[in-house]
Amino acid sequence: MAKKKAWTISREQKILFIDKNNTELSVRQQCELLGFNRSNLYYQRQEKELLDEHQLRRAIDEQFMKDPCGVIKMMKYLRRLGHTAGKKLIRRLMRSMNLVAIYPKPRISQKHPEHRIYPYLLRGVEIVRVNQVWATDITYIQLARGYCYLVAIMDWFSRYVLSWRLSNTLDASFCVECLDEVLKKYGKPEIFNNDQGTQFTSMEFIQKLLDANIRISMDGRGRVFDNIFIERLWRTVKYSNIYVHEYPTMRDAHDGLRIYFNGYNTERLHQSLYYQTPWEEYYGIKFCKPSPGNSLCLLYKFYTEYSYGLF
Repeated sequence: MAKKKAWTISREQKILFIDKNNTELSVRQQCELLGFNRSNLYYQRQEKELLDEHQLRRAIDEQFMKDPCGVIKMMKYLRRLGHTAGKKLIRRLMRSMNLVAIYPKPRISQKHPEHRIYPYLLRGVEIVRVNQVWATDITYIQLARGYCYLVAIMDWFSRYVLSWRLSNTLDASFCVECLDEVLKKYGKPEIFNNDQGTQFTSMEFIQKLLDANIRISMDGRGRVFDNIFIERLWRTVKYSNIYVHEYPTMRDAHDGLRIYFNGYNTERLHQSLYYQTPWEEYYGIKFCKPSPGNSLCLLYKFYTEYSYGLF
């Protein structure tokens, strides 16, 4: 009988699973269970190899934001840019970056067999108020050395980013923490939309939505436009912040993104919102110049200054 393929995770993530002090399973047995060659556990990568991979990841990420294509097409793009990487390396990097081509394709990326998939509820639905629909997604963030993942939850009507988290792994815990925060801080939406990733179909994540009596909607597999506002957010975040700053560490990325998302919510004008900010639209506040006699404008001034840590 052929062996089943292990879940697609990176070499670095597999190393984190290895417990050298485990008395029941030897290191060799743990490596076999993970589909991992034991020699990789002790292999130290060279400086040039790390730099080359960093540059390749950056090129893949930038190109994918322009054209969310598959491995072969990505390889052709990279060849034009002077990169000589083969399709096996590009496939490995794209998988570790959680990048999946957006088109109907054979069932290469399987959903978790024990996780229930919910139908997409937003087709033809008019979004007319805040807290009608919230949506979430995960994207890959390239760091100067290494990478991490960003999850965000957004209110669809106002484009207000309600919460976000960074993680160096793709487990469900950081998504659950993000969801916990928004439910405690903002109440609940009528519908919560996400993709079919294992983080969002996990019982821990789904149960919190069910307990709050929230209707669950899931994108069709390979249908990026089912969650278009989050996809636009990722493009804006990367081109306006991530690619500009090239954060050295995850801590630096966290500090930079905290400032960025505060500015995105309270200062960035959206044409679709009639040139209001997401914060103004979410709370139903029209912009006005702060003055001693206007409490709403003073509240706006307080919120923006507090967000940037000015007092």
